[in-house]
Amino acid sequence: MESIRIVEFFKNKSILVTGSTGFLAKIFVEKVLRVQPEVKKLFLLVRAGDATSANQRVQTEILEKDLFKVLKDKHGDGFRSFVTKKLVPLAGDIVQEDLGIHDSDLRRNLWKEVEVVVNVAATTNFDERYDVALGVNVLGAKHILEFAKRCVRLEMLLHVSTAYVAGEQSGLILEKKFLMGETLKGDSYLDIEAELSLADEKKRELRAEDAPEEAEKLAMKELGIRRTIDSVIIGYAKGKITCFFGDLDIIMDVVPGDMVVNAMMATMAAHSGQQAEFIYHMGSSVRNPVTYDTLEHCHFRYFLANPRVGRDGSVMPMKRLRFIKSMVVFRVFMTLRYKLPFEVMHLVNLLSCGRLARGYNELNRKYKFVMHLVELYKPYVYFDGCFDDLNMERLRMAMKKDDAEARMFDFDPKHVDWEDYFCSIHIPGVMKYAFK
Repeated sequence: MESIRIVEFFKNKSILVTGSTGFLAKIFVEKVLRVQPEVKKLFLLVRAGDATSANQRVQTEILEKDLFKVLKDKHGDGFRSFVTKKLVPLAGDIVQEDLGIHDSDLRRNLWKEVEVVVNVAATTNFDERYDVALGVNVLGAKHILEFAKRCVRLEMLLHVSTAYVAGEQSGLILEKKFLMGETLKGDSYLDIEAELSLADEKKRELRAEDAPEEAEKLAMKELGIRRTIDSVIIGYAKGKITCFFGDLDIIMDVVPGDMVVNAMMATMAAHSGQQAEFIYHMGSSVRNPVTYDTLEHCHFRYFLANPRVGRDGSVMPMKRLRFIKSMVVFRVFMTLRYKLPFEVMHLVNLLSCGRLARGYNELNRKYKFVMHLVELYKPYVYFDGCFDDLNMERLRMAMKKDDAEARMFDFDPKHVDWEDYFCSIHIPGVMKYAFK
């Protein structure tokens, strides 16, 4: 692989970005504008009813974020003029054909001008309705591919996904593509149309029964799978979680978002204009593995140094989160420690005409919250796979031929000190932006 000139690649480029208000897209937009101010246009697709609404979302959900402080300081009073010239908000939705861009003249202009399509639009909420997840993550990807094929100057379509499309595989997971219809189990066929029909049929059944909207939402969620790592951090911080299940010796695969964006930009520069498909894993489980034990240690250390304060102003006592390795033992523990006493309390509440209702409802809510997380995390905390990154390592080697760009676009997980990252960046970020 030849030396890569990333900054030069983005000069005078017209780039269409989907999922523009999402986490990775914002980092990508900021990085491009900061390192290559001569980028031609960044077309930002956002879900909105019209151009005015799209522009408002870009202003409030992207440009007003702390992420853009360096750019604002760099351009000063000229910041607004600079981003107005470079950013073009587009009202649309990837679940619709033509990305929901209804203006035919605008579509034709995009097909003539766009050279790179970056798809980071997805629902990463693992508590999502199945029909919504199918619409965004499956049909959305299909619509983006169809739109990209009509861009006459197209040099690159970059599609970004999460590690969890790997399902519950174990061992070394290779950087390879799936064929249409291929499933993770390998002995069955995935029919996308059948999956879409399944969701539609279920909704028709519920509507025929005059089921309430909440029932439809619940049914759609039950068709999907659910999990998210920061829920445990937030639950612990709020004092709602004191015990959890999982094997702390298992390796987790985490990567800082800026490294992911750096790898995306290097990939674009390396493969632009090539008539081929390339698969990259941007992971840490092979190159710089870190276990859940390290996260738990940092978790406790952070809250010991930064204790939570209750509504009454008193410091909330923080104890180490207890982990139970066996799922069976954990369920027995939860039943004996919580469920059975709650049932007794429920019976006493009925006999006392509801005098204990408030206390029972609060405790029962906490119990259900924990057991909900159990179902979300069961496939996640026992995931025993590592993501091969040989292709990505080759890309890193090509990057090292230019020291300045290698530093500017570092995406080597070996350079991450995990304890410092968790304690100084990740957990404080969760507490600042996700804790409510």
